[in-house]
This record gives sequence, C-alpha cells and structure tokens, in this order.
Amino acid sequence: MNWLTEWAFHLHLLMAISWIGGSVFMFILGVTLRDKKAQQSVYPYVGPIFGWFEVGSLIILLATGFILGYQYHLFSLLLHPNGSEVSQALVKKAILVAILTVATVVHFVIAYRTNGKERTKWQHFFSRGSSMLIFFLNLFVMHYAIVLRDIL
Repeated sequence: MNWLTEWAFHLHLLMAISWIGGSVFMFILGVTLRDKKAQQSVYPYVGPIFGWFEVGSLIILLATGFILGYQYHLFSLLLHPNGSEVSQALVKKAILVAILTVATVVHFVIAYRTNGKERTKWQHFFSRGSSMLIFFLNLFVMHYAIVLRDIL
C-alpha cells in the first residue's frame, strides 16, 4: 500500500466516523427535542455548523472513496459486476452512496433555505424524510464498507 492509499484510507475512515456519528447525534437530538421552542432555539445554531461540516465530510468521503476505488482497481468491478462477493458489495455500496448523496443535497438545500424560518408542509416532509433516509442509509453503507474491508 502506498502513502496515498494509506492517507486516503485513514481520512476516509475518520470522515466516515464523523459523518455517521454526527448523523446519529442529530437523529437523537431530533427524536428527543419534542418541544417546538427548544427546537427553534437549538437548530438555527447547531444546524448550519453541522450541515457545513457534513457537506465537507461528504466531499472528502467521495474523493477518498474514488482514490481507494482507483488504487484497489474497483471501478472495473463496479462497471462490470462479475457476481463475486466483492462485486456485489461494491455495487450495493455505490448505489446506497448515490442515494445518500442525493438525500443529503435535498436535506441541505431545504435546511439552508429555511433556517430560522417556518417551513411549508412539503419542506418539512422532505427535510424530515431525507434526514431519516440519511440516518438509515448510513448504517447500510457502513455495513457494506465493513464487508469490503474484510474482503480486501
């Protein structure tokens, strides 16, 4: 393993821990803060900090994921799956990451545009829905990351 691969792996791991840990924290915060006043006092401050951190983490995760995919010659398996365990896990993880990325963009745009403002019924639905989707997708992406790491 060369220095680029080592750095990419460690940075990918650190960002994944930050991404998933932050997602779990925000999920728990959302579930436990039932009082509207408490939500309105917390989210306008915590939300933007967390949101920008998560966007940065996602960009680093995608970049290091591409580096690792290139270093381990995984793109040919991704584009031409052969039915092997690594091929199946890679395809599933890539699909989940694509959906996760779209859900993150949707959530971030709505949250950014409505921070400190009253949301419409649809904005609230898509913001909460994308947040829940992100939380659960993180668990599945983490599962396939572990499967891939065990194989590689």
